[in-house]
Amino acid sequence: MENVAGRERIEVSEAFQGQKLRTIRKQRGLTMQQLADAAGVSTGQISQIERGQVIPTLVLFWKLCKVLDVPLHYFFEDDSAEDEQIVVRRNQRKQIHFPNSNVVYHSLLPHNRGEIDFLLIEIQPGEMHEKEQQVSHGGEECGIVQKGQLTVLLGERKHVLEAGDSIYFQSSIPHRFINEGTETSVSIWAMTQPKKSG
Repeated sequence: MENVAGRERIEVSEAFQGQKLRTIRKQRGLTMQQLADAAGVSTGQISQIERGQVIPTLVLFWKLCKVLDVPLHYFFEDDSAEDEQIVVRRNQRKQIHFPNSNVVYHSLLPHNRGEIDFLLIEIQPGEMHEKEQQVSHGGEECGIVQKGQLTVLLGERKHVLEAGDSIYFQSSIPHRFINEGTETSVSIWAMTQPKKSG
């Protein structure tokens, strides 16, 4: 971890808690094989991730979150965080950065106990790692561009958003965010988590 402008910068290669993957997988009643099949990877890869030997790519990470019905920040949170905390100061946001990715996620929530994800997403210009893959998960999301340009690939459609533009869609539709502009893209997103069955 490093501190960027007073904020905690979480490098996934250092902070991803693989043991949490094992814990939530067992809580969901899934075998390693079932999780691997659902995420489209081998059981060996799931085993390595759970033991902290391999860090998932951004796309695989989203697939795991989808299968397990957990928010993005679940794997980086301290379970001992106090529920009473309700404010996140500007200089206290946790930033999550994946290797080989030009995307940084800023968590705008104080902990992972709610039923919504609230993120500021910062994307540098240029090509994205695994840019050809779209992700999907339960719930719905809406976002507004604060700065720069953001291209949202939504199924077969492409939406180019400028500063001040907003968008809403069901998260089950495969989607991807790309910065095709020349400056950093900054947008804010609210994403509901899938409703638990039973």
